[in-house]
Amino acid sequence: MTINCKGNLIDLTSPKVMGILNISPNSFFDGGKYADENSVLQQVEKMLVDGATFIDIGAYSSKPNAEFVSEDEEVSRLLPVVDLVLKNFPETLISVDTFRATVAKEAIENGACIINDISAGSLDENMMQTVAKLKVPYIMMHMKGNPQTMQSLAQYENIVKEMLFYFSEKVAQARSLGINDLIIDPGFGFAKTLEQNFEVMNKLELFQMLELPLLVGVSRKSMIYKTLETSAEFALNGTTVLNTIALQKGAKILRVHDVKEAMECVKLCKSFN
Repeated sequence: MTINCKGNLIDLTSPKVMGILNISPNSFFDGGKYADENSVLQQVEKMLVDGATFIDIGAYSSKPNAEFVSEDEEVSRLLPVVDLVLKNFPETLISVDTFRATVAKEAIENGACIINDISAGSLDENMMQTVAKLKVPYIMMHMKGNPQTMQSLAQYENIVKEMLFYFSEKVAQARSLGINDLIIDPGFGFAKTLEQNFEVMNKLELFQMLELPLLVGVSRKSMIYKTLETSAEFALNGTTVLNTIALQKGAKILRVHDVKEAMECVKLCKSFN
């Protein structure tokens, strides 16, 4: 339950929080919010002070039916922000949310230390080989299709069984290439209906049989705000509820917009141990 980030061993037996920094203009919750240097730095500082171990930077919105973004555009959005964050907060452990090998390589070469891939290598055949060469931790998420098509592909006979098979294949592929540090993400909201999301959450402890750290990202997602008949803006309380359940079922990383509240979940849940 440890991962190596820039020579530092991060112990995930005690759950950690990953703060989200979306720099795409059309992200579902905070799109366009961090469009200048000051807003980026203020948000990163807030997340670090609030207790984030990792900052996850994404330059391509993966929300359902998201607009296509070219590789060049993704790189041109991403790299200046990675550089800016590390220039001002040099110790930051940056995860980069991308499914493209070229973008991953450039990000790591510019100081990022984790690759967070929504497709687990399915959208770029060079991704896993690239991650293996870079020798960085790799977050593999479950999804089908791509952000433009995934919501039409939510058909399963037994969703958890199929997801476990998917991950066992992906883990075997990654291990065969020499990727040492793997983290799995069930991909809440990706090629899953509202009901399927809750079924996966209800059976989340079953993913522990993979014997890998589990990352859960439900922050302000539609499974919360549609169920509560509200909006992402008012979904923080619901996020806290599901983060608490996820921790009780074995989550080791919470990927969130609101770091302070997630850290409170971690602290309270640890009090039961």
